[in-house]
Amino acid sequence: MIYAYIVDTTATQVYTGRAKKVIVQVNAALTGSIKVIDNITGTTANVATITNPTVGSKYEYWGFKTGVLIIASTTCDITVSVDYNTPGQN
Repeated sequence: MIYAYIVDTTATQVYTGRAKKVIVQVNAALTGSIKVIDNITGTTANVATITNPTVGSKYEYWGFKTGVLIIASTTCDITVSVDYNTPGQN
């Protein structure tokens, strides 16, 4: 499992390659959105758009094929965890 602590609005490539599970943990309330993208480029959310999340919220997503890209619309305080075991493996 790898982790990325994100506190700004730049696109953050958390992981490249297949990922079994991704967890987005919100450490501070955010007025804006967080895009979760299964890709290594782009800005269009194809997994989720998390809007105005509250502190302590946790979001889980499964089965990424290309990579884990996170884009926040405003300054944020989130932790993204990636379980990079290939789906179908233990």
